[in-house]
Amino acid sequence: MKRRQWFAGLILGAAFLTGSSTAFAAGKAEIHAGVYADGIDLSGMTREEALTALDTYVQEMQDETLTLHIGDNELTPTLGELGLTGTNESDIVEEAIGLGKTGNIIKRYKERKDLEHENKNYQLTWALDTDLVTAYVNDTCTQFDQDAVDATLKRSGSGFEVVGGQTGLVLDTAASITKITDFVENEWDHTNGSMELPVETDYPKGTAEELGKVKDVLGTFTTSYNTSGAARCKNIATGTAHINGTVLYPGDTFSTYETVSPFSEANGYAMAGSYLNGKVVDSLGGGICQVSTTLYNAVLRAELEVVERSNHSMIVTYVDPADDAAIAGTYKDFKFTNNLDAPIYIEGVTSGKQVTFTIYGQETRPSNRTLKFESVTLSTTDPGVQIVADAGQPIGYIVRESAHKGVVAELYKHVYVNGQEESVTKLNKSTYKATPRTITVGIAGDPDLSNELQAAIATQDEATVNATLASCVARMQ
Repeated sequence: MKRRQWFAGLILGAAFLTGSSTAFAAGKAEIHAGVYADGIDLSGMTREEALTALDTYVQEMQDETLTLHIGDNELTPTLGELGLTGTNESDIVEEAIGLGKTGNIIKRYKERKDLEHENKNYQLTWALDTDLVTAYVNDTCTQFDQDAVDATLKRSGSGFEVVGGQTGLVLDTAASITKITDFVENEWDHTNGSMELPVETDYPKGTAEELGKVKDVLGTFTTSYNTSGAARCKNIATGTAHINGTVLYPGDTFSTYETVSPFSEANGYAMAGSYLNGKVVDSLGGGICQVSTTLYNAVLRAELEVVERSNHSMIVTYVDPADDAAIAGTYKDFKFTNNLDAPIYIEGVTSGKQVTFTIYGQETRPSNRTLKFESVTLSTTDPGVQIVADAGQPIGYIVRESAHKGVVAELYKHVYVNGQEESVTKLNKSTYKATPRTITVGIAGDPDLSNELQAAIATQDEATVNATLASCVARMQ
């Protein structure tokens, strides 16, 4: 008897299920009662209604916050700021729509009977936008980073005083991105969350014992700028001050350009002469190359490792050829590395229109070992004279610019032990362009006189031009 009742029930259920399947196929399906997603009741909803309900729920979840503790600081972004999205709403709705309506008769019947006894609650899965999390961590969370401050030295009388360093804390950005993402995707309970982000201790370089080794003069050099004007003097003093007091630990590399720039009035620089395209032009920081050149020579005498050095485009007068080190923009820099086993201290001083750099450290070279640096000129090129007409200036106008001879030179380092030469090393080969002495003559005015002057200029003979110019000026009076 029971068997017949069960069979009859199955037949009736099958008929009902067949009707449901027809409605499902026709696109009018509604979700059975007792179906939920993350606690959201989807009972009786169509596909579109269920998707809308879940989308609204996701938007509500985007307003939840995640408190990030970074050392003693904290930030509280919303999950929406981190790009929170649900990843399986469509899958849930499709499965919910088909629950009790797809598959064979027995499967459909069983799913319906199960819903009569227990609700079905689907779980949404969540994800964050990796790009947004990465940007938030790198741009916002790192604001609390505190880099270590290395121990350093301060001049005290004839010696040095050790200034202790400070430990820093730096956010581990890669680990933080992973921790935030894993928490939301695997542990989040759909309420406001909180977590501690990992930070790394940034330890300072230097100990009193290590810095105490800095006592000896390893190399020193002085150049003069006694013919320089006030602006150039100011630039040399400013650049020297930016370098003075620098401590380099073993393996550290020093960039002159990065240390003395930017070349601006706010950074202490004025307009003064500098080389540009074969001419002397005024620029902010003009004269700074005398600073880098003087430092270069001190570095050579300390026998530190030169990493980058360039000569000037034209010859300079304050050192011998091949003995200079130019800096220009970011394409010419003077860099060197402390290749010693102890720290070094760079002292820069300007006084009496002289600039001196002295490098202190721990002397390990034998006292019977001495150095000599030799500039050897391989060739010179006469710059000649170039006379040019300027139609924008009146007759009588004349300006003379100095010439720079062309030079090819090499710099050698000689090492002596007990007065006997032990080795000779070529340090660099430098080529300096020849630039003629330029004479600019104004020709604007009386056409006949202008023609005479242009004819004289065409000869490129200075005496002829001078005589013709004097004659023209006399006839104009």
